[in-house]
Amino acid sequence: MFKLTINQTAHAVDVPEDMPLLWVLRDEIGLKGTKFGCGVAQCGACTVLLDGQPIRSCVTPVGAVGAGRITTVEGLTATPAGRAVRAAWESVDVAQCGYCQAGQMLAATALITATPKPTDADIDQAMDGNFCRCATYKRIRAAIKTAAGVSPVDHRGDAA
Repeated sequence: MFKLTINQTAHAVDVPEDMPLLWVLRDEIGLKGTKFGCGVAQCGACTVLLDGQPIRSCVTPVGAVGAGRITTVEGLTATPAGRAVRAAWESVDVAQCGYCQAGQMLAATALITATPKPTDADIDQAMDGNFCRCATYKRIRAAIKTAAGVSPVDHRGDAA
């Protein structure tokens, strides 16, 4: 039996300790916002926050979570950074198919929380490994900058 804090709510689940956190979230708790992408921690679709840090839930066994606090896309707006990211994602109209966006927004929230005014290099590093099949990377960058209150113009002078 594992006691998990997910989106500020306590949950008890009786699952094997090696069960990936992704399946606990989706199948046991019923939070469907976190997506299965590749299953090997390479695409970022399954990104959630564990104590504010982005992790790949598809390869994180529930037994490794311990007393950590998990945030999924359903709990994104519980923090000022999460609210800013969500609003920016909508105002910039980032999503195309939307499949990767939960992981993208959680990674962006972790970035803005740690680095309130990120540079292009900060964004590149934080978002590395979060893939978008629709290639909305310019809109993702613009939304991150919008959420952080940074001008969405990149170093070349083009709209990011």
